[in-house]
Amino acid sequence: MENQAVVTYEELTALLAKSKDLILIDVREKDEVDRGCIPRSVHIALGTVEEAFKMDPEDFQARYGIPKPALDAPELVFYCRSGKRSAQAISKARELGYVTARNYTGSYLDWSSREG
Repeated sequence: MENQAVVTYEELTALLAKSKDLILIDVREKDEVDRGCIPRSVHIALGTVEEAFKMDPEDFQARYGIPKPALDAPELVFYCRSGKRSAQAISKARELGYVTARNYTGSYLDWSSREG
């Protein structure tokens, strides 16, 4: 189960290249996101994850510009700077029923070191 809950850099780059279903959530603070983010990610700060994933679908779409993920979304991935906040976000998401949520544990530090 632990391995299923983690996404590696290689897996994430493949998802970014090929998957229309990828929902990539950046849980860092706005000032961190302003300095750079992973392409196609949506910013939902850690402190607002629970509120966001409790929203009705119309409000979620209006606020974040993407459809609200289904509870069993196959490619729901969270990241932060180093993997700790994204793990907290996944715990909250799983409490709300998002059982397939996964963590890019390398997070932005790993991404930026590999992507320049």
